[in-house]
Amino acid sequence: MSSTASRTSASRLRELLGVLRKRDIRHGMTPKKLRLILEDLGPTYVKLGQIMSTRTDILPQSYCDELALLCTTVQPVPFDQVLEMIREEYGRSANQVFSWIDPTPLGSASIAQVYRASLRETHEDVVIKVQRPGIHDTMSLDVKLMHKAVRLLRLMGMSESMDVFDFDAVIDEMWRVAQQEMNFLLEADHNEEFAERNKDIVYVTCPKVNRRLTTERILVMERIHGIPIDHLKELEEAGYDVEEIGRKLAENYSKQVLDDAFFHADPHQGNVWISEGKIVFLDLGMVGRLSQRDRMLLRQAFSAAVTHDVATMEDVLLTIGMPGKYIDYARLYGSLDELMRKYLDESLADINLGLLVQQVLDIAHEFDITIPASITMLARGLMTLEGVLAKCCPNVSLVEIIRTHLASEVLDDFDLKKEMRHSMRAVYESAKGAVEIPATLSSLLKLGVKGRTKLNLEIVGSEEPLRKIDTMVNKLIVGIIAAALFMGSSVICTTDIQPLIFGHPLLGVAGFLVAFVLCGILLLKIRGEHRRKRPKLPPE
Repeated sequence: MSSTASRTSASRLRELLGVLRKRDIRHGMTPKKLRLILEDLGPTYVKLGQIMSTRTDILPQSYCDELALLCTTVQPVPFDQVLEMIREEYGRSANQVFSWIDPTPLGSASIAQVYRASLRETHEDVVIKVQRPGIHDTMSLDVKLMHKAVRLLRLMGMSESMDVFDFDAVIDEMWRVAQQEMNFLLEADHNEEFAERNKDIVYVTCPKVNRRLTTERILVMERIHGIPIDHLKELEEAGYDVEEIGRKLAENYSKQVLDDAFFHADPHQGNVWISEGKIVFLDLGMVGRLSQRDRMLLRQAFSAAVTHDVATMEDVLLTIGMPGKYIDYARLYGSLDELMRKYLDESLADINLGLLVQQVLDIAHEFDITIPASITMLARGLMTLEGVLAKCCPNVSLVEIIRTHLASEVLDDFDLKKEMRHSMRAVYESAKGAVEIPATLSSLLKLGVKGRTKLNLEIVGSEEPLRKIDTMVNKLIVGIIAAALFMGSSVICTTDIQPLIFGHPLLGVAGFLVAFVLCGILLLKIRGEHRRKRPKLPPE
């Protein structure tokens, strides 16, 4: 069994390396190359690519845009294997649970397939989502092989091709998210939580889950008889006002983000249907969650975007993210100011909020500010929703609706007594601080008179020059050591110091070898740095 698994692993690794060679990764990675590599490797990798297309905190935006083009439909597994999966999960045959299952799937993706069915006991129309047999083991093996392939590529001296992003971090994140998507009990929890949070919204719902028949690998829920939101002609023929639907969709999504802090992460037109006068959100396998802190910061960010408040936007970005190095605050402020100025002459209705959020995240990436995954997921969700609104009801502005939502919250949450208490406390703290100013100044003057004053300076932007100087000094030291070894070994080789090798002192020969190795390492590093400095071609 283990030998069979080893052979399978080895053949799959050879296939993986063959695809990488075919796509010429040796000469650098581009967004298009990455997409083609994932498509060549099959459904597992396609799914991983789809997951990562929403993660601009890990991948550059150009890569995410390209991965979003990956095909979502794959060849379905034979129906007999689906029936066997149902038997394994329930411990009884499918016809004992369902009176009828349509053998033609409604959809076939890399992780699961969806079928129409009817329950034997209640004759209720349902939808069955069945996990593809063996997908967990296949993906687990492929993830391990991807890590091996990355290590091999580095050993083959192709590290400069891997500098676009941290491949190991990307693979680990893909596997973490994929494991969540393969547990259908989590999706069932998401459905029930979404229904609970929107129970008072009469025009929004989601499919009801049959908990008794749902397992980790099978999800059973009610079948929705409705119309996809992008089928405009059918909606109009059914008597729906498409613009009203778009407005209510945007209002509810604003509520999901700003009030519930629990939102649908992929609200594309296939996941939003209209049924019996209600907006139905489908496929809640991928949802986003925001902490209370992130939710408050997002409100500030939205307000700053509407009022073009650059300072507040900068504060929010630095608070919500985690800087990976010293920040050039003046340059960061300038970048945000330049971005906000682009929208100064535009009306609120013309602002693409999803694009604006994504551009702010791009600036964060440029300054090495790590943004939480939930925020990048929200940015992708906003862009997707605005795409739906632009196609179905272009007169509906998500920015206008969010601004109205925030304004109504301010009025609803306003408490005069609470505000007065807060103001009085602030006045008290200010007065207390003012009283302490003379004592502080006195202490500062005393330190100055005694010559004990210290001045701490931080020279912004000095890290890169210092790093270059450090690298130069290290190279110089290695060069001096190699030269000293050459000279010393030459002198030793003129003597008869024992033991001898090929008629020369062993100590002198060893010195020459070490010097050659040091010179080789130094030359390889210089060559690698030279190649990295070479101007890169634009992505394909």
